[in-house]
Amino acid sequence: MSPVKQADKQEMRFEEAFNKLEAIVNDLEQGEMTLEESMKSFEQGMELIRICRTRLNEAEGAFSRLVKEENGFHLEPLE
Repeated sequence: MSPVKQADKQEMRFEEAFNKLEAIVNDLEQGEMTLEESMKSFEQGMELIRICRTRLNEAEGAFSRLVKEENGFHLEPLE
């Protein structure tokens, strides 16, 4: 698997990052890579995890709900 480029990281959707991460995990579980290949795959996987976390944090912010109050509305994060 090729390294994740900086431009790709900024545009990569959660689903794409997750699918790539899943493929890396499957490859690592096969146990057929050299140590060097395994280390590179692990590093790529860690970067994909960071991308997934970022996208999930962005989604959490987007899924705030409006709560009506006496004076109007405010955003309340979902728990």
